[in-house]
Amino acid sequence: MSAANQHVFSHGMEDTRETLAVWSERPWAVLRAWLALSLAIALALLAATWFVAGLLTPDLTPIHLPGFTSPAEPADLLPILWRNSLVLALHATACVAGFIAGASMPIAAAQRTGFSRWVHVKAGEFAILFVCAVTLFSLCTQALYLGFQGSTLSYQLHISRFELILSVLPHAIPELTALFLPLAAWLIASRRGEWNQLLAATLITVLLAIPTLILSATIEVYIWPHILRDLSSVTYSYPS
Repeated sequence: MSAANQHVFSHGMEDTRETLAVWSERPWAVLRAWLALSLAIALALLAATWFVAGLLTPDLTPIHLPGFTSPAEPADLLPILWRNSLVLALHATACVAGFIAGASMPIAAAQRTGFSRWVHVKAGEFAILFVCAVTLFSLCTQALYLGFQGSTLSYQLHISRFELILSVLPHAIPELTALFLPLAAWLIASRRGEWNQLLAATLITVLLAIPTLILSATIEVYIWPHILRDLSSVTYSYPS
């Protein structure tokens, strides 16, 4: 069993190195497909957010929005980065699960017999189901969370939902596109049957997403409040 596990690991690392070598020769051809699909998912989520915001009852508790109701500080970036890091980790885990299900499990199952073989075959199927479940869970929870936030902000700041969606585009588009990059890579690889490329895809998409999320959080904290001030008739005064 130890030898079989070592064989699976070695095979996975070899596939990953080969994939990275091939991609390094034509990086844009790979990235543009991921970016296009991830952007499409991000736009769909924003549309769902706009729709859900119109259905939910806004929270009447006075909002706290750094840069709008209080001065913006570097520490205000941390909650945003923490939430986004959890979502990115969830999506990256789904991408790794796709690699395990489509590439590693068949190799591991071939090295085993009897009940052990059955377990590995079924584990691969469950891993694929896990990825599908993660995708639906992520989209639904984010649509509900962002929709509720949108409903509250729209009501309390006296701006329309459409204006609110437009105001968040400078930070929401890069943020959501970065967050959905691992899932976009999984969807493309699964359609092509290129499961052995998913470990490399996870590495690349996460490395691309991290600086993008930091930049997006900075825009959200230091620029977005000024856009809201121009759109809203509600004003908050605080010491400069």
